[in-house]
Amino acid sequence: MSTMESEHFTQALLELLDEAFDNVQGYFLDKGTSMFETLATVSAAEASIPVGGKCATLAAQVKHVAFYLDVVDRNVREHNYARVDWGEIWRTVGAVTPEEWSAIQAELREAYNRIIRLVNEFPAWTSVGEVGGAMGVVVHTAYHLGEIRQALCTLHP
Repeated sequence: MSTMESEHFTQALLELLDEAFDNVQGYFLDKGTSMFETLATVSAAEASIPVGGKCATLAAQVKHVAFYLDVVDRNVREHNYARVDWGEIWRTVGAVTPEEWSAIQAELREAYNRIIRLVNEFPAWTSVGEVGGAMGVVVHTAYHLGEIRQALCTLHP
């Protein structure tokens, strides 16, 4: 059995992240449905509506994805796996003003850019944990993008 070159894994990871956040290439999304393309269609008022009795707002979904990316970046760079309060955003982020909604989207863009820099700086993928963590970033983002897009089906009937 042969092994995959680290550069091939890095290239594939970057392409999948690009698709999830910016430029659909046809790996798993339909044209025009990446994270930032989707968020461009959402107003602050829409981002403030919980979709269902126990569901988070779209603003909370986006803030959570940015938080997750920041935790991954910090853990990899600092090897600091401190406990974080994963529930705080779900408990505290609700209705947002247009300025707050813009800030949350900018926060996501900055977190995404840090992850891209991290992937580009990462020397090699030498363990199952590293590969799994990298895949986890794509999968986690795709999951929340799906949640957001499904909520939009309710908000934009």
